[in-house]
Amino acid sequence: MAEYRARGGKPKVLVCLGATAAQALLGKQFRVTQHRGEFVESPLAKYVLATVHPSSILRAPDSGTRHTEQARFVEDLKKIATVWR
Repeated sequence: MAEYRARGGKPKVLVCLGATAAQALLGKQFRVTQHRGEFVESPLAKYVLATVHPSSILRAPDSGTRHTEQARFVEDLKKIATVWR
């Protein structure tokens, strides 16, 4: 990110995968559980979205939960695709 900005650019889309990334970039108060899949305002990029880290899906307690969480993750990615173009 710093290298990109040093070249005078600002990314159009920024995706934070997981709470650690989201809190590092959006502040310690940011909660993925509350804002997952929402575009949030930030000076870092025109479109900023946070979602779960894919590894959290693999750690889900059962196959039903994994399936549900994977579907939610795909929906988050589809939101990103709408603004990427």
